[in-house]
Amino acid sequence: MLRLAGLLLCVTSFLSTSSLGASAGPRLDNDKLYRYSYSAEVGLNRPTGSTRGNAGFRISSDVDISLVWRNSEIKDEQLLQVQISNVQVESAGKHSRKNNIFHGSSAESILGKARLEALQRPFLLLWKMGKIRSLYAHKAEPATIKNLKRGVASMLMMQLKSGKMMEADASGKCLVEYKATKNQVIRTKHLDSCKTQETGFTTHSPVLGVSGKSASETVITLENGIIKSADTEETHILSVNARHTAATKVLSRQSLTLKKIEVGPAEAPGKDVAGVVKSLDDKLMSVGVIVEKVKAKCKGCPNLMDTWKAVRSQLEPDSLSKAEAPRSFLTLLHSLRKAGKAEILTVLSNCSKTALPQLVDAVTSAQTPSSLSAILEFLDFSKKEGLVLQERFLYACGFASHPTETMLQSLLDVSKGKIGSSDIKESVVIIMGALLRKLCLKGACELPTVLKVKELLLAGPDSTQVESEVQMYLLALKNALLPESVPLLTKYAESEVGAYSTIAITALQRFDPELITPEVKKTVNRIYHQNQRIYEKNVRAVAADLIMSSSPSYMEVKNVLLSIGHLPHEMNKYMLSKIQDILRFEMPACKLVQQVMKDMVSHNYDRFSKAGSSSAFSGFMARTADVTCTYNLDILYSGSGVLRRSNMNIYGQSNSALLHGLQVTIEAQGLESLIAATPDEGEEELESFAGMSALLFDVQLRPVTFFKGYSDLMSKMFSMSGDPINVVKGLILLTDHSQVIPLQSGLRASAEFQGGLAIDISGGMEFSLWYRESKTSVNNRGALVVIGNVTVDMDFASAGVEVGFETEAKLDFITTVQFSEYPFLVCMQMDKTTFPFRESVSKQEKLPSGQTFSSKRSRDQLVPGSEFPLHQENSNMCKKVFEQAW
Repeated sequence: MLRLAGLLLCVTSFLSTSSLGASAGPRLDNDKLYRYSYSAEVGLNRPTGSTRGNAGFRISSDVDISLVWRNSEIKDEQLLQVQISNVQVESAGKHSRKNNIFHGSSAESILGKARLEALQRPFLLLWKMGKIRSLYAHKAEPATIKNLKRGVASMLMMQLKSGKMMEADASGKCLVEYKATKNQVIRTKHLDSCKTQETGFTTHSPVLGVSGKSASETVITLENGIIKSADTEETHILSVNARHTAATKVLSRQSLTLKKIEVGPAEAPGKDVAGVVKSLDDKLMSVGVIVEKVKAKCKGCPNLMDTWKAVRSQLEPDSLSKAEAPRSFLTLLHSLRKAGKAEILTVLSNCSKTALPQLVDAVTSAQTPSSLSAILEFLDFSKKEGLVLQERFLYACGFASHPTETMLQSLLDVSKGKIGSSDIKESVVIIMGALLRKLCLKGACELPTVLKVKELLLAGPDSTQVESEVQMYLLALKNALLPESVPLLTKYAESEVGAYSTIAITALQRFDPELITPEVKKTVNRIYHQNQRIYEKNVRAVAADLIMSSSPSYMEVKNVLLSIGHLPHEMNKYMLSKIQDILRFEMPACKLVQQVMKDMVSHNYDRFSKAGSSSAFSGFMARTADVTCTYNLDILYSGSGVLRRSNMNIYGQSNSALLHGLQVTIEAQGLESLIAATPDEGEEELESFAGMSALLFDVQLRPVTFFKGYSDLMSKMFSMSGDPINVVKGLILLTDHSQVIPLQSGLRASAEFQGGLAIDISGGMEFSLWYRESKTSVNNRGALVVIGNVTVDMDFASAGVEVGFETEAKLDFITTVQFSEYPFLVCMQMDKTTFPFRESVSKQEKLPSGQTFSSKRSRDQLVPGSEFPLHQENSNMCKKVFEQAW
């Protein structure tokens, strides 16, 4: 019994000792000075680049650490004094002596005498259980110096047992994981969890956005419970989603190595930390562990007016199809984001009429309080004269990368005020829908202004009897994609007005399939199968598209197939092409269609041999490791051979994200009288009309009317020049990513990725009664420039890397119809011209003295042009059309 009691006593004693040891933190010995060598470096390059070619710098020094006070009650609460000395600054890369701007420079000549003295001034750390609880330094010291001291302090963060926890160091408050063994601790920081003092922004669309990948690991070696060495490697890789070779890498390394232990100062007397700190140096204050924001000072940088004078010639209309235009646009954008309202107004007031629309694009795209306030003061919406500038402002708002509640409120105020043009009034409301969606995607759906605009748009269609206003609200809802608008859009899908139905159904098609309820499906099926009344062909065509793209049931697919053969002549051919396209392009409904086609009643020669000229075709424009770009062309004709609806779509997909890059729709009706033909069923009373609608980068724009009414048609025909009508023209900020990366070393990397697009989309229709021929064209011209740069800018040195790519392209879609005989001949052409493509990378290091090292490399190539393949039937038709033309 006594033996058992003794055994239990020993076990209990062992467990309590083990528990105490596990909970204890690292401790420094009294009256000792621990001398370390320390280095912190940052290197900037491409992810695949060698570290020898990095741009950046390394700061090395000696670091003396000693214990100046220990809490008598809590032994693991220690006050440490840290002093940096023997500072050196050198390049992080391996440069020749000629290109090494740091060679021959002392720390004092680089940092300056005052900064070097501040850096070498002792500071204190409250170290408890291996964690830095407070850092004490002179408040008046430069922020960059305090940040470097925070970097040194972060190397002492550790614990002696494994586990996860949130803790703060120089880079922010992050989730940290420890793996502890006898003489080693590995500290892994989950950088995606870090909360920092500076927040950035990014483009709402992942396809156009930037991806990041970060890692941080510190390996700490212990000897007798003291840090023998600590080595940190931290990496941050940023890449453009659409082209991952356009990427930058930040490599940050820190090293702390114990050199020797000497006799140190005695402990200071005192009961609490505050009293001890004050007794040592009354100027010392707790300044926090996380790096603080540093205000960048740019000596000799051009002001906004100087920048504008340098780039304005590249922003004239004739230059918009060249890469110089978006490159100059991005340069101007950076300057605008630093400028005040007065500066911006001065530039706007002193701009030529031809360059002013492009300047309006840039000012609006800057998206700062000053730029928004300036452009709203500059534009007068009560006058018709400024229609072009007003519309360019509104489109730039619609394409905004990170819109604010203030921007939405500004458009709401404009909509309530006096507007001189009905077109502008429509655009204001339509663009409000686009801003609403982007704010909701950011999680800001409950903001007061957002709720007001929601209410306005949802009540809009039923609040007016004016046809153009109803269409305006429906188009705004098509942009907003509010789940609560689905019942309203479903109601308007069955409207007797064809335009309402088309907009409502195409809006429903943009929603996630989960929101297409059984009630919506019943409505769309009623429209397609005309269960209650007769609908126009183009309405039935978009209804069929929605049925087949919204997870259709077996019976829905079967009923669509059974309808072929009982539709108007050209619609039979259109639906047949649609089904064949689903099978050929392996769309989501493909397997279900194949299953239905096993039934010979649904799939037979009579049903699948319908003739006609209407068609639907999808194909690939580009397939790379980063992005897949697809297109589809749908053409629907009336029974007399006149175009009824032409629809071209271009989509971009990156990983699982999808971007509707472009949709250009041309619709025409009531043109049969021109060729003495009979209208199709349900279209006998339609007014003569032709128009064009564009959706660009997920934003629906205001439709353009070519003509409306017979008298307008005849006047346009006799005055028609054949020149295309502009639908959208301007400069668009596609990619916009900004962030500050606080590094554990106390340095800060600033990342800016912007992509600018100069675009010109136009379209037109031509009729020749003499040759009995019609031609529709959609012309797309564009130049794209994407630039990403990462800089580390200290008071005493700066380094940066810039990557980018640029291209210029043209894409034309032309449809020629000859209706002199039946079956009429239709030829569709989709041509891409040969275009240049350039990639580049540049690096720079700079000292305050003006010494600079820079290097740049680029690679150019020509991408051959091509005519995108369509179905074989189209190729045969084109041969006949051009043989006759010849």
